[in-house]
Amino acid sequence: MGNVVCLLFKAYLIVLLARILLSWFPIESGSATASLFGFLYALTEPVLGPIRKLIPPIGMGGMGLDLSPTIVIIGLAILARVIGCSLLF
Repeated sequence: MGNVVCLLFKAYLIVLLARILLSWFPIESGSATASLFGFLYALTEPVLGPIRKLIPPIGMGGMGLDLSPTIVIIGLAILARVIGCSLLF
């Protein structure tokens, strides 16, 4: 059972990192990249959204720094450590 949970944590971390990376680039609607981003968004937003409501993005000039992915990654690392997993591959 522990191995399955560890595998799920690692998979979610990969999905989260992929969403972060894709958010740095412009995405044209209707493209394959937009479909992939939509899929990643659907998987990650249920976790990131509530955290973003508690801790809104920090204003930095004309943009905001969203800390919710960082908080989720730290939370995953702590949970993984508690159950005896390593998120490193």
